[in-house]
Amino acid sequence: MTVSPLPAVRRVVTAIDADGRSFIAEEGPGPAAVTLPGSPYRNDNLWRTAAAPSAVEAPDDIAAHRGVLPPAGGSVLRAIDFPPMAGSREEQAALAATVFATLYPDATHHAGSERSASMHTTDTIDYAIVVSGEIWAVTDRGEMLLKAGDILIQRGTAHGWENRSDAIARVVFVLIDAARQA
Repeated sequence: MTVSPLPAVRRVVTAIDADGRSFIAEEGPGPAAVTLPGSPYRNDNLWRTAAAPSAVEAPDDIAAHRGVLPPAGGSVLRAIDFPPMAGSREEQAALAATVFATLYPDATHHAGSERSASMHTTDTIDYAIVVSGEIWAVTDRGEMLLKAGDILIQRGTAHGWENRSDAIARVVFVLIDAARQA
């Protein structure tokens, strides 16, 4: 099956000039896109903060970001294009292993999970906003179909993402560093 990729994410950044007036400082594609060769899977890291609260005038350093996790005490904004699932369960598991080893080595990947090849856990609060298509959110004890306009709040739980449709799904994520209570 051949799927058409979605248009690149357009990032628009505002700023405040020397006179204290707001303006559009930047417009264009995200500066930190990562793709998997031979796949329409795309991860656009768009912005990050180093702490909370963050200085509004902090410089853009998203191009230096690696992995899935935000900086300690900070946040990261990203958009991910999930292609439709393809191949056997073994092929899906191999692709998930490649994604986590290559792009997200700092996540706890639950390789061999019976629920989803993409099951993983991060110590973050995530706001997942489906902006295009549909995707299944898979947890240890269930799953739910999310469609464009739906928002999932993921609170440090084991979870996976499965696009069982025939079109790419785009999900925007805000990951906020979090801690588990003892």
